[in-house]
Amino acid sequence: MSLPRTMRALRLTAWGSPPELVEVPVPRPSAGQVLLRVGAAGLCHSDLHVMDSPPGRMPYELPFTLGHEVVGTVVDAGPEVDPVWLGRQVAVHGVWSCGRCRACRRGRENYCFALTGPVGCGLGYDGGLADYLLVPDVRHLVAAQGADPVRLAPLTDAGLTAQHVVRSLDGELDGATAVVIGVGGLGHLALQLLAPADLACLVAVDPRADARTLAIRLGADAVTADAADAAEWLDDREDGHGADVVIDFVGTPETMRAAGDLLAPGGRIVVVGSGGGSIEVAKGRDLPRGFAVAAPFWGTRRDLEEVVALAATGVVRAETETFTLDEAPAAYARLRAGGVRGRAVVVPEQ
Repeated sequence: MSLPRTMRALRLTAWGSPPELVEVPVPRPSAGQVLLRVGAAGLCHSDLHVMDSPPGRMPYELPFTLGHEVVGTVVDAGPEVDPVWLGRQVAVHGVWSCGRCRACRRGRENYCFALTGPVGCGLGYDGGLADYLLVPDVRHLVAAQGADPVRLAPLTDAGLTAQHVVRSLDGELDGATAVVIGVGGLGHLALQLLAPADLACLVAVDPRADARTLAIRLGADAVTADAADAAEWLDDREDGHGADVVIDFVGTPETMRAAGDLLAPGGRIVVVGSGGGSIEVAKGRDLPRGFAVAAPFWGTRRDLEEVVALAATGVVRAETETFTLDEAPAAYARLRAGGVRGRAVVVPEQ
């Protein structure tokens, strides 16, 4: 197909500053690379952390195009790429791992040893908040033919991360009491993934009334506005004694402190949010005996394959609000202000 010479791209050009929508050349794929026409790209709170970073904090070189939650269609490919990919709709695995190190060989691409600088699209490399996206290797693609790109795009990070968290708890959920702190872009997806598990109880914590209403609809057995109320509610149950699993999708000092207060003996805290909080880990101190603390990062390609399959069967579905590429800066402002319910998704061609 004939491709234009230039395209629009929302690029971060200065640390601590909002991104700019500019015209840039459409990249051309070389050996092993593919070019996608972007169908949809999600906005994420982690983008705000990147934008707000002072010079020197992030191991990324400016400028680069934002957008690490991407679904698109392969429209061009370089030599050595199987032509079967042309015309195929795909979800992009945003962790652009080396594929060679021990972690990658074990299927743990999200912990690739080579990821000491840029992580992937929109995180150091040019991302999907543009008309086109260049992907360096088809290893980073998962076929998603027939899927709604708007619904699927946020699942490539928010859904992928939630799936990685739930899969990491394999064997720990049967008969367990679980608490999800934060029913936002990731939390509402985690609730959908946890609801089918054989849990004794699933509690969601969020100060927003509409988020608590959503949590009940998505399968929570109880909702509270703060963690203290959740602890009291759990203590009043016949089997009481706190939560076996606490997943913190906020990660502020307040929520991480609350996670420790909620934990039952032998329980696990999973920290996903990056709200600047910390937790002291020491045996014989404030946390109950047998505690465990984990801070998983994103997810593997296998996790993404599973998320795409779950989305196709309706098990997991993202609440979305759409914007044009021209509206993306304003969408980021709404995201920062907490004015987006679920996930904000940019559709370049609207």
